[in-house]
Amino acid sequence: MLLSTFFFALMNVCVKLMPHIPAMEIILFRSAVSIVISYFALSRQKVSVWGNNRGLLIMRGLTGSTALVLFFNTLQNLPLATAATMQYLSPIFTTILGVFIVKEKVKPWQWVFFAISFAGIIVIEGLDATADSLYVWMGVASALFSGLAYSSIRRLNTREHPLVIVFYFPLVALPIAGVYSAFNWVQPEGWDWGILLLVGILTQLGQYYMTMSYQAEEISKVANLNYIGIIYALLLGFVLFDEHFQVATYVGMFLVLVGVILNVRYKNRLSQREIEAHETRLPKV
Repeated sequence: MLLSTFFFALMNVCVKLMPHIPAMEIILFRSAVSIVISYFALSRQKVSVWGNNRGLLIMRGLTGSTALVLFFNTLQNLPLATAATMQYLSPIFTTILGVFIVKEKVKPWQWVFFAISFAGIIVIEGLDATADSLYVWMGVASALFSGLAYSSIRRLNTREHPLVIVFYFPLVALPIAGVYSAFNWVQPEGWDWGILLLVGILTQLGQYYMTMSYQAEEISKVANLNYIGIIYALLLGFVLFDEHFQVATYVGMFLVLVGVILNVRYKNRLSQREIEAHETRLPKV
């Protein structure tokens, strides 16, 4: 998980290094790399790339693509750590959307945790003069669409091969990004080509090691390591882009992460209680 988080952080750096390339064009290259790797991986396992629940798969691709476009725009226009913080709201939106999509219940304490995180956004948006409000709320919208994408994945989880779910993201994103880029093309020059290739490779590496982590260990034990990404973002932003923050920004980031982490830990505790309660009801052998 530490490797996964690091590779995603480097991918964010690559996007930020190319503010002159439209976000949609970066997604075009990212999707091209991803679709090739995913296709060959599915072919080797002799799994059909098309899946069975195409409506949900397309929805996952559309919501994921929208989230990525918004996120890349925030990366290009906000400090690295601020943009990364916005993205950490996605588990909260996933939980809220779960009420409507998978009929889950949200406990009263969880609403308190959500309020803490959104208070952090208000602090960043209202008190940090370096944070453009448009891109702050664009980052929040990105997290919302990520939540929609994750909710689609949860519904597909037991019905589709994981690689099919991964494959549909570039499958949907590629033609959309291609049409946009055809009319708004900005010619990459020099190192741009290598950085664009790196965006795709680092994304695949991040997804690969994240999957390995979840397969090898309980999610509750490794998921919190994902939040080390904010440390990577702060350090890389300072070293590579000379990013400095007002005290209000650090307070806002802290509130966002506290709310999200408390919610994750609370949900894990509830799940553990349900497991223990179920085990006590099992007949003794």
